[in-house]
Order: sequence, then C-alpha cells, then structure tokens
Amino acid sequence: MSIERPRRLDAGGTLLPRPDAAERPRLARLAWLWVEFIVVFIGTPLLLAWLIFEQRLPLFVALQPVLLLFIGYMLYDDTFHLKAELSKDFTFVHLLSILAVFVIVAAVVAWLVQKHMPGQYLAFPRRRTRVYQLVMIAYPLLSVVTQELVFRTFFFHRYGPLFGRQRVLAVLVNGAAFGFAHIIFGNWVAVAGTAALGTLLAWRYTATHAFWAVWLEHTLYGWLVFTVGLGGFFFTGVASVG
Repeated sequence: MSIERPRRLDAGGTLLPRPDAAERPRLARLAWLWVEFIVVFIGTPLLLAWLIFEQRLPLFVALQPVLLLFIGYMLYDDTFHLKAELSKDFTFVHLLSILAVFVIVAAVVAWLVQKHMPGQYLAFPRRRTRVYQLVMIAYPLLSVVTQELVFRTFFFHRYGPLFGRQRVLAVLVNGAAFGFAHIIFGNWVAVAGTAALGTLLAWRYTATHAFWAVWLEHTLYGWLVFTVGLGGFFFTGVASVG
C-alpha cells in the first residue's frame, strides 16, 4: 500500500499542482547560474583587486587572463552568436534619447568638476593633448567594446533567465555589478559613477537589445570623463590626471 503525500494549498486554499519532474533541471540550472554569477561578477573583481593592490600586478597584466576566460565562455556557449548580436539596430528615437540624456548629464558633471576641481577641469586635453587624442580613439575601440560585450550583451544573454520578467531588478543588479567591478581603481568615485552609468546602460540595453546603442552611450560618457578631468579616478593608483 502506498501513502500519497498531502497536496499543498495556496494562500486562498486552492490545491497547488504537483511539482513537475521536468521542472527540476530548470531549477538546477538557475541555481548553477547564480553560483556562476557570484563567481564571475563578485569573485573576479575581488581577485583582481587583490592582485593589483596586494601583489602590485599592473592592471593590464591582471586583466588579460580574465578577458581570455570571457572569450572562451562566449565561444563555449553555442547559443551565443556574436554576429547576430552585433547586427541588431536601434531606432532614431533611442538615438535622440541617448543624446538628450547625455547633454543634460554632461552639463551637470562639467559644472561640478569646474566648481569643485578647477585645477583638473579640462587639464587632460590641454596639458597632454597627444595622449588625450589617443585615449579618445582607443577607448571606444578597446575598452568600451570589451566592457559592453561582457556586462551587457553577455550578461543579459547568460544571466537574463535569473530575473525572468523582472526588468527593473535585472537592470539594478547589472548596474551594481558594473560598479562593483570598478573596485580595481580603489576609489568610491569610480564605483559610484560606473554603478550609475551601468544602470543607465542596462536599461538602454533591455529597451533596445542593441550592442551599438550601449556602445555609443558608453563611449560618450567615457569621453566626458576623460575630457572634464575625472579620468584620474579610472587609473589604478592615480587620483588625478594633469
């Protein structure tokens, strides 16, 4: 004789369906993704910070194996198609939104830097013009491409299932992860600033699903940071550029 387990009731007293055995693999995958997420977006920045500040390893050296691992990740995941991701377009309305938000933020940031850090305001383009020009060219082609592939395109492709339809939660977690990754610069300005920017970029990506939309927006804010005098907060061990 078999004893049937009592069925569960919901808050209203309605009989709940039995757990489907087919649901277990999905739950196991979600659990694995959470573990993976913690290792990638919390463990990796902590490891990099330790290598940079305790072992005195240069940032570009510490980042190389991390970038190779991400590339391997993308190649291993046969559901991720880079060509398809890069071919997605965004609308003229989104372009206007990107530019409008940037103009407002840029005006506020420039005013704050000029008021509170007058010695740094426009110091980089004025005093180190050649280096500044190289940064303006290299930053969007190297840094922004890599960051957006990892933190927006790959993040939402790989870890989007963790959030389901909870877009706001996904956007906030992405912004927090992006900010936390910048602990490698050793100052709160880099962490807070990139957390805010990451939240904006995550919202933009979930609205457009277009890599080039977030690439453009990220590039604009990077150019702003290096132009107005905040670039020093984004170099390890350096508090100012001038």
